[in-house]
Amino acid sequence: MPDDRTINLSAKDIPQYWYNIQPDLPRPLEPPLNPATLEPLGPSDLAPIFPMELIMQEVSQERFIEIPDEVRNVYEIWRPTPLKRANRLEEALGTPARIYFKDESVSPPGSHKPNTAVAQAYYNKAEGVRRLTTETGAGQWGSALAFACNMFGLDCTIYMVKVSYEQKPYRKSLMHIWGAEVYPSPTDRTEAGRKIKEQYPDTTGSLGIAISEAVEDAAKNDDTKYSLGSVLNHVLLHQTVIGLEAKKQLEIAGEKPDVIVGCVGGGSNFSGLAFPFVPDKLRGDDIEIIAVEPTACPTLTKGIYRYDYGDTAKLTPLIKMYTLGHGFVPPGIHAGGLRYHGDAPLLCLLVDEGIVSPRAYHQNPVFEAATLFARTEGIIPAPETAHAIKAVVDEALKCKQTGEEKCILLGFSGHGHFDLAAYDQFLAGELEDFEYPENLVEEALKDLPEVKA
Repeated sequence: MPDDRTINLSAKDIPQYWYNIQPDLPRPLEPPLNPATLEPLGPSDLAPIFPMELIMQEVSQERFIEIPDEVRNVYEIWRPTPLKRANRLEEALGTPARIYFKDESVSPPGSHKPNTAVAQAYYNKAEGVRRLTTETGAGQWGSALAFACNMFGLDCTIYMVKVSYEQKPYRKSLMHIWGAEVYPSPTDRTEAGRKIKEQYPDTTGSLGIAISEAVEDAAKNDDTKYSLGSVLNHVLLHQTVIGLEAKKQLEIAGEKPDVIVGCVGGGSNFSGLAFPFVPDKLRGDDIEIIAVEPTACPTLTKGIYRYDYGDTAKLTPLIKMYTLGHGFVPPGIHAGGLRYHGDAPLLCLLVDEGIVSPRAYHQNPVFEAATLFARTEGIIPAPETAHAIKAVVDEALKCKQTGEEKCILLGFSGHGHFDLAAYDQFLAGELEDFEYPENLVEEALKDLPEVKA
């Protein structure tokens, strides 16, 4: 183990290829379906909202896909990201476990999101697109796409979930600095937004609603495409730079992970870290892979594995995933990036196969773990990231009880510098724990489309 607690790589170590997990899955992924015909989608069905290169990546069976030089050149602004040993957290917990965290907070927007935003902006620019639309929850994805569009000279329109738009004004400021226009969703700009506002005038919004607005905006304008920050196969593909770098850094440290932990909203940061290690687990390595979500939006822990729409207005294709129902509107918890009704199909398949273990936590214990991390390691975690930290603390305390010297790898997906109001509420004892009631989950699931197995 090097003396330095931080393991850095050089620019030449930025991966030259993304890792595509599809050839290594234990069974084939169910295809997205046309909601009108229930037939599998072809490339032409997706062409109105995505550039062809990303559509090809969505269905590719190649294990490694080359990263364009133009993308790697922008990656060099912040990549490779450091792998850090959390010695002080270990000491505070009194655990024999060794905790490492892959620090994605060092990117310009402060999270893992630009790993795919830069790639998507590049491919859209290469195909002559002028403007991108998207949704954002906590604002990390919106700020990442604004940054990426600025790098490649694209216009950017962002529909930000209303509750987060109001809770996190400085995320909005960041998007404006990089030249994007930002609107609180639902808006009056789209038919989907107007319909939702008429039906639910006091709604705080949801990612499903914001997706409907962004997709409609893109579909109605020939010079515009839609960009998604999570869930889709090509998004998870781009995020694998995280895990590929982490594997190399752990090798330098002389380590192999026994436990891998990440937070899950749609699944991109978690999958980016964990997917490059999945083949090792399938070959017999004893690795526990834990996906952590909020009890207020318990997609993997209380949802069902079915085909569903990715948005509220039913504009998207049907995808097979764990879902709480496309009409699900979660409480306004501060982890705005973990408030999506579904999850990435690739991740959901691995959960269904028992390769990934889901876990859910309340807000208060999550912020308690995050505050401990901030006071020991010095970095203030995003509320989303804090969910993973809570699981890491629990796993480390288990090792304290058993005496096991496990290596725990944490995906530190982003910093919480724009989330200090949430910390203020926690420290004042004003945070409320939400557990989404079973009867409301059952109600939201009643409107799922009927698709024969």
